[in-house]
Amino acid sequence: VQLQASGGGLVQAGGSLRLSCAASGDLWSINAMGWYRQAPGKERELVAGIIFEGTTKYADSVKGRFIISKESGWDQVYLQMNSLKPEDTGVYFCKAESGVSRISWGQGTLVTVSS
Repeated sequence: VQLQASGGGLVQAGGSLRLSCAASGDLWSINAMGWYRQAPGKERELVAGIIFEGTTKYADSVKGRFIISKESGWDQVYLQMNSLKPEDTGVYFCKAESGVSRISWGQGTLVTVSS
């Protein structure tokens, strides 16, 4: 599975961005996808995840502000980010879990939220 993330940019606090993750390859084997972020000097952390039937989960810090969604298949996974805060700044990565234990990462897209 290959992943291509896009949609990052510079936005003022309170603004919105939508990230997209385009998946290709053995899409039939994907079980779940998610968005992670890595802030400067910090470890990569889960932001939001979604499984095939649409069940979602979110980090406490983004609940009520971010929404993860996907197309009917796994072609595109989105992260709608609203009411952005400076602490949301970081590189956002999409991740796919496929097969028994295969993990794929996209290249990351930078989100910068100015105060």
